[in-house]
Amino acid sequence: MRWFRALCVCCVGVLLGLGRPVAAAEGRDPERTAAELITPPTEEAIGRGLAWLAKRQQPDGSFGSGAYQGDAAVTALCGLALMCGGSTPGRGPSGAEVSRSVDYLLAITQQSGFICPPRSASHGPMYGHGFATLFLAECYGMSKRPELQEKLIAAVKLIINTQNKDGGWRYQPLRGEADISVTICEVMALRAARNAGLFVPNETIDRCISYVKKSQNEDGGFRYMIPEGESAFPRSAAGVVALNSAGIYEGPEITRGIRYLSQFRPEKGVVRREAYYEYGHYYAVQAMWQVGGEDWQKWYPAIRDELTQWPGEHCQRKDGSWTSGSICNEYATAMALIVLQLPDNCLPIFQR
Repeated sequence: MRWFRALCVCCVGVLLGLGRPVAAAEGRDPERTAAELITPPTEEAIGRGLAWLAKRQQPDGSFGSGAYQGDAAVTALCGLALMCGGSTPGRGPSGAEVSRSVDYLLAITQQSGFICPPRSASHGPMYGHGFATLFLAECYGMSKRPELQEKLIAAVKLIINTQNKDGGWRYQPLRGEADISVTICEVMALRAARNAGLFVPNETIDRCISYVKKSQNEDGGFRYMIPEGESAFPRSAAGVVALNSAGIYEGPEITRGIRYLSQFRPEKGVVRREAYYEYGHYYAVQAMWQVGGEDWQKWYPAIRDELTQWPGEHCQRKDGSWTSGSICNEYATAMALIVLQLPDNCLPIFQR
């Protein structure tokens, strides 16, 4: 599968009109980086995880189970995990599943551009909208379907038009309160849309940067909402990636944020029962990937081993899945697969 993923790094960039991946253009070899970090046992774990995930897709193209059956965020994250494995809509080992995910998300897109099935409204629908818009933006340019462009543009406009006065977003598509967790979903979606050539106003991004910077505490971590609150690992990882997604890759906020996150690096024999474990590590690995250097070289092997080496509370199960105590196993498996496949550098949104 390694050769297919390496080919995908270039193909996805060409399909989206982005040229060569940034890492390659700067003289770094993403294929060599992946070969060094994604060990044969990790490759095997990824293969089993992708196979399990593909089998869990529902006939309508959605993913998720229990209370999260048909959830827009879970479906989008599963689609992203399959794309990280080298598939695009209609192409690659999971191309059919990716296409069906696109079908489902387009089918539940409302006339306003809001991507939300009615039964998922209680789960914080702007989370789902943000992840779904991100996924569709990554697929944009790979599909000739005109409704994808039309509905993606509407979804992006909805995000722009619901940003609150402080620069953030909250659970509902309304200009009310804001929190760092929903805000990162929306700004990543906007970054993916802009990467794909869609218009995103500079003032929207500038206001978002202001909001995220105001959310940082003195210890380098991020609070959930302005004006006050304690720092925590998941929201702090999201805060750093929010700045990255808005085009801020260095500076005091990034330095302090990375320093704060470093204390949560996985350690063998140390069990941390963090709330929102999958969510936190999904963003933390992106933050470390972007900063690179020693921080990345230490972080990835640590989380890789925690997710793949038995025994362990967060380790892969024998059937190829990962488990989630609060959402669903499709969600946990998708998050783990995105984390493990990040060095492959396949998707534009995750590229340096």
